Amino acid sequence: LLMRFLSQVGHEPLPPTIGRNVLGRKVLYLPGFFTYARHIVEVDGKRGLFRGLTPRLISSTLSTITRGSVKKAFPLEDMEHVSNKDDVKTSLRKVVKETSHEMMMQCVSRVVSHPLHVISMRCMVQFVGREVKYSGVFSAIGRIFKEEGILGFFVGLVPHILGDVIFLWCCNLLAHFINTYAVDDNFSQASVIRSYTKFVMGIAVSMLTYPFLLVGDLMAVNNCGLRAGLPPYAPAFASWIHCWRYLSAQGQLFRGSSLLFRRAPIPAASFPID
Repeated sequence: LLMRFLSQVGHEPLPPTIGRNVLGRKVLYLPGFFTYARHIVEVDGKRGLFRGLTPRLISSTLSTITRGSVKKAFPLEDMEHVSNKDDVKTSLRKVVKETSHEMMMQCVSRVVSHPLHVISMRCMVQFVGREVKYSGVFSAIGRIFKEEGILGFFVGLVPHILGDVIFLWCCNLLAHFINTYAVDDNFSQASVIRSYTKFVMGIAVSMLTYPFLLVGDLMAVNNCGLRAGLPPYAPAFASWIHCWRYLSAQGQLFRGSSLLFRRAPIPAASFPID
């Protein structure tokens, strides 16, 4: 998690190496997961790999509890009954109802857990500038409230929610249409294919919605007084749209999406090196 986030903010303390792509051409590759992890251990020790873990765990716990509470308060069974012609080809109307219910749970849980997510991101990104501004959950809560007010806990929330909503609708609708119209009932393995369709669509759609995750995470640390959120690492973005446009212009909307084979873009060789 730490390595991915540091690569998201563009922190590349190790120089790229020359490698070859599938066509045999020489290209520059940024250090992979294990090399980056080894560097963190050398700088921070093994404990450094777990920066921001406590608020992250609390955030995940809050998200799980909130989803369960919302599900109990608004059970899907209480919604208008939707006919289901069979167990596989679920009606489009039923898919819309189920997705709407899932979207409600996800949005509420995201809002509740986001403040701890912000704290986790800021704890991790302190690795870049060797800061100790955010050293604990309660002290971080007090500092953010004092410096930024309530809104400081929700920076980056909008792109995260947009990414969640787009992911849910695209994944569920695509899986439904593929299972209904592309998978032939006469095929002996039709049921097996249908059982994996949503999983495969989830992987594909998550790649398309990754920029929302990236922008949301960058906004969580932008202009908060930490080195990684200030020039020259990043401009002080006025909004998440400003951040999106900046990354798009730089060709960096998928920065940090991979940790194994990270091909360095043209500007990557000029990233700041500690």
